[in-house]
Amino acid sequence: MAPISAADVAKLRKMTGAGMMDCKNALQEAEGDFEKAVEVIRKKGQVVASKRADREAGEGVVLASTSDDGRFGVLIVLNCETDFVAKNADFEKLAYDILDLALEQKAENLDELKNIEINGIKIEDKIVEQIGIIGEKLELSYYDCIKAEYVHPYIHPGNRLATIAGFNKSGLDSQVYKDVAMQIAAMNPLAIDKDDVEQEEIDKEIEIGKEQARREGKPDNLLEKIAMGKLAKFFKENTLLNQEFVKDNKQTIRQYLNSVDKDLTITGFRRYTLND
Repeated sequence: MAPISAADVAKLRKMTGAGMMDCKNALQEAEGDFEKAVEVIRKKGQVVASKRADREAGEGVVLASTSDDGRFGVLIVLNCETDFVAKNADFEKLAYDILDLALEQKAENLDELKNIEINGIKIEDKIVEQIGIIGEKLELSYYDCIKAEYVHPYIHPGNRLATIAGFNKSGLDSQVYKDVAMQIAAMNPLAIDKDDVEQEEIDKEIEIGKEQARREGKPDNLLEKIAMGKLAKFFKENTLLNQEFVKDNKQTIRQYLNSVDKDLTITGFRRYTLND
């Protein structure tokens, strides 16, 4: 077999992102055949993935973006084991490549996204390949999307928290959209408005309110009234339109939006954060 040249090694490295020695060893094992060498690297990833399957991948990046027309927004989470890898340029590039493909292909769910091809192979296979290169467990653990007249993304510094917010109107001051996306990041609302909260959650809060009042020695005939008062506070703190605006707590988010455009409202949102 002809000797493996530095140019061949560099070419394989560009194709796979693997280290120089890994590329050289793969080419030697494949006797200079590039397709076989790529397969060697992928198989190595499968072996490493199998060995690290039980490891916890609690670090990573949370990213969000929108299509050029602003009507489709996506949020993805790519996990790894350590903060060191999460800040690695190649790992971040992989995450952004996946994010871009999610937008380009308008993936509807996580399974659909994993089956989109990146550089000729499925995203889920590309991640396995990168496990062999990086040496840590990687996992595309979360994906969601929003369609709306306008969608605004927000990524908190550090890439550990991101949001997307959908609105019924486009063409307004971008700061308004950003304010709402940042409100979602800061205040972690449960739903858009009171009517969007699941009945099971409402019933649970009422029971909690009654139990708290009971323990405080309140009379039984007042438990329901006290619980409903606590429920109103719950809605104010946990539903986006009723929350106090973090930049001006004299008004709610609903009032803030109405001050911009009386017909402006939020149609949906997503939020994800890595555990600190």
